[in-house]
Amino acid sequence: MIELPEAAVLAEQISKTVVGKRIKNVIAAQTPHKLAWYFGDPQEYKSLLTGKVISGVTSYGGQVEISAGMAKLLFSDGVNLRYYNSGEKLPDKHQLLLEFDDGSHLVGWVQMYGGLSAFPGGKNDNKYYLIAQEKPSPLSGDFDEDYFRSLFDQGTAKLSLKAFLATEQRIPGLGNGVLQDILFNAKMHPKKRAGTLSATDQKVLFDSIKNTFSEMTAKGGRDTENDILGKPGAYKTRLSKNTVGQPCPICGTLIKKEAYLGGSIYYCARCQRI
Repeated sequence: MIELPEAAVLAEQISKTVVGKRIKNVIAAQTPHKLAWYFGDPQEYKSLLTGKVISGVTSYGGQVEISAGMAKLLFSDGVNLRYYNSGEKLPDKHQLLLEFDDGSHLVGWVQMYGGLSAFPGGKNDNKYYLIAQEKPSPLSGDFDEDYFRSLFDQGTAKLSLKAFLATEQRIPGLGNGVLQDILFNAKMHPKKRAGTLSATDQKVLFDSIKNTFSEMTAKGGRDTENDILGKPGAYKTRLSKNTVGQPCPICGTLIKKEAYLGGSIYYCARCQRI
């Protein structure tokens, strides 16, 4: 899944790779996928994008946005993005393929679910897209301790930390994947109630969010996700599908996996107490 660190890394990679290139051809929705989300009719992407020059790439939370003339491309959630040089073999199945004038390609396909949107600038009123643009990124100075404390209110007191941090777009780009290491580094259980945190606890959690995101991004994303060249990130996840059942790196207790709130949580029962 594209979460904040991966979105930042992908945006930087795509910017270095395709900015200045002209789109020669577009193939959208070639391979049917029930959970591939498009903006309007994907068959209109070709006329919208062909001939446009890539002018910029940025990220908002867990979304990657590419500017091409007056048009925008937006990728989110479970979209895999790969760049192929001219002559390299392309995948047979995909939901969006961009061919550039030098013969290179940018290809996107969906595993579980994901968005591959193309639209005229200013026409996307999706609330998640707009919120991600409006709210400060944990990678920025605007996401400071005062802002983080403002997220706590009476309505969040009974929420678990998983629900508080990873739902309702309180912190765009902070999903269930990056959540695991953030809470592990803060030594807090995913089921711990947000309302039970003291001012000191809130500071610890704030520092963990900032530091964990910074480390994940600096190392090219998590080792559970791939970049546009198909290489996994260099950040070694402490709690993930890669470490379940292994000893906790701090105390040696085996890492547990549990179904919770529509997904999985990973934790060390000794280090992360409720």
